[in-house]
Amino acid sequence: MLNYTTSEENYIKAIYRLQSADGMVTTNELAAEIQAKPASITDMMKKLKAKKLLNYQPYQGFRLNAEGFKVALMIVRRHRLWEFFLAEKLKFTWDEVHEVAEELEHVSNKKLIDKLDEYLGFPRKDPHGDPIPDANGKIEISKKICLSELPLNTIAVVASVGDQSSEILELLEHKKIAIGTKLEVKKKFEFDNSIEIKINRHPILTISEQLAKNIFVNYGE
Repeated sequence: MLNYTTSEENYIKAIYRLQSADGMVTTNELAAEIQAKPASITDMMKKLKAKKLLNYQPYQGFRLNAEGFKVALMIVRRHRLWEFFLAEKLKFTWDEVHEVAEELEHVSNKKLIDKLDEYLGFPRKDPHGDPIPDANGKIEISKKICLSELPLNTIAVVASVGDQSSEILELLEHKKIAIGTKLEVKKKFEFDNSIEIKINRHPILTISEQLAKNIFVNYGE
């Protein structure tokens, strides 16, 4: 596998995120995601196309091809393994690990990453509940629903967090909500779509629609 610059890897990962949601990716979408000028986006797309990582037609959008998708998964693998290491071994809080992992993910030595995976016991999910691709690029996709869609009085387990900004993670920690937390929705308010939830023996608490839409749960398994 070729080596890529930090900038190229950041673009590849951003396209991977957008492609997962929308399929084809536009220059404007990527410019907003990566906070770059459209002209810079166009230049990078030409470079990545030359390296045979994506299908790109000017003014029509682009998406990673099979090789580009494989490269993206390896970047994601490194990022999420470092997040797990930082949280489990160095005791970083889950709202601290993302920023540090953003730097460490560009250390691309395969032997190092495979040894790190082995040292950590081959974890399947990062601290935010996102699946970690294995050494072959296979990634486990689990069925999850947004907390705001959970039926009333149904016990569910927090599986992952959508927006992983430090502000939301800090709020979740304040409300005692973490990956693996068991909870149930007791009431939904039509006025602002906020919801009441019950966590174990803690008092019932109310959370906003915005927060509920960023919490993903498994239930009925």
